[in-house]
Amino acid sequence: MLALRFAAVFAAWCPVAAAQTIPINEDEASVPPYTLPDPLIFRSGRPVTNASSWSWRRTELLEQFGDHVYGRTPSGLPRRAATVVSIDRQALGGLATRKIVRVPLTRKDSGPYIDLLVYLPNGARRQVPVFLGYNFDGNHTVTTDPKVPLPRGWVANRPKSGVTDHRATEAARGSAAESWPITRILERGYGLATLYYGDVEPDYDGGWHVGLRGAVARGGTNHVFAPNEWGAIGAWAWGLSRALDYLVTDPGVDGRRVAVIGHSRLGKTALWAGAQDERFALVIANESGEGGAALARRWFGETVWRINTSFPHWFCGRFKDYNNNVSELPVDQHELVALNAPRPVYVASAEEDRWADPRGEFLSLKHADPVYALFGLPGVGVADMPGINEPVGGTLRYHVRSGKHDLTAYDWEQYLDFCDRHLKFPTQ
Repeated sequence: MLALRFAAVFAAWCPVAAAQTIPINEDEASVPPYTLPDPLIFRSGRPVTNASSWSWRRTELLEQFGDHVYGRTPSGLPRRAATVVSIDRQALGGLATRKIVRVPLTRKDSGPYIDLLVYLPNGARRQVPVFLGYNFDGNHTVTTDPKVPLPRGWVANRPKSGVTDHRATEAARGSAAESWPITRILERGYGLATLYYGDVEPDYDGGWHVGLRGAVARGGTNHVFAPNEWGAIGAWAWGLSRALDYLVTDPGVDGRRVAVIGHSRLGKTALWAGAQDERFALVIANESGEGGAALARRWFGETVWRINTSFPHWFCGRFKDYNNNVSELPVDQHELVALNAPRPVYVASAEEDRWADPRGEFLSLKHADPVYALFGLPGVGVADMPGINEPVGGTLRYHVRSGKHDLTAYDWEQYLDFCDRHLKFPTQ
């Protein structure tokens, strides 16, 4: 019946019309059947039978996501040492030590580079686990701390006209603090490291000219990208790994217990960063939607066509080949989740954020379960999507909370509890 309904919806389409628009569906009854690729079957058809053979399948899947979705991260990119610009051991009224750390991304001192903002709890008896994640509008927006500097260049969420001189202002200081409950994170025994994603690459089509990809491209700003070269999400993911390069050297941080976290497009980035860089101990994707945790083949909410049309710079060029035939994509997002095995992954949705397809995000975790079972680990562990504000799962965990697309105090409480189970020492 669903297949017939789906056929009726698309019966009037011709190839030209299909290339121009894909209908948006937010009716669960109208989701047609689909078949997912099996993460435990090699391209040759041979099955994955144990954790050892998974490592080979994992390499194969990484290559496929690189070639068809996010683009391949170039090899041989520079990894220069970071510089601690400032330290305040009595930040936030004495609760924390604040560090501002400059992380160069190229061989040029002129940039681009990351300014990493780090808060570590004072009084910790040993190195602490840390949450690492991008912010959307600059480090100064996550805190009212007046000593956190404004970002230097283009600021996100301003008109994306291609102009690169949208500047941060003091008026925005602390404007995103509700999404970054720093005091609560510190009180729970964790550190926080955050960085502005626009430092790596401005988020508009053509932003690569003044970002990381333009700085390292062989052709400079005249470079023509191959179909499988990295998009902006790939560049942002690489920036997270460079921030981690510093954190593993910080004497107050336990580099073995760094959780990478991201919301929305930055949740997509966190999943791809975790998949590529196994040093991340745990991955959290908050409402990451299409191109993140949500299944691409499930026709609900944002589609591959819609995301490639709205944000043509996020993914590699070849991903656009699947705008109108997503069933031909050799991978799907449950396999992106599985690439993080055996490390813990938390995926979260919001009830009102239908665009991100909450059920599709849950199903990605569910279909990654068999990979975690290879390691004897409990996955999401339930057959059906849970109710609102009812988290479920083990090493793979999920919740859908009430409310809209956002990163909230409720979300953070679940993530802190999850990290208590997987990252903190029993005596800490």
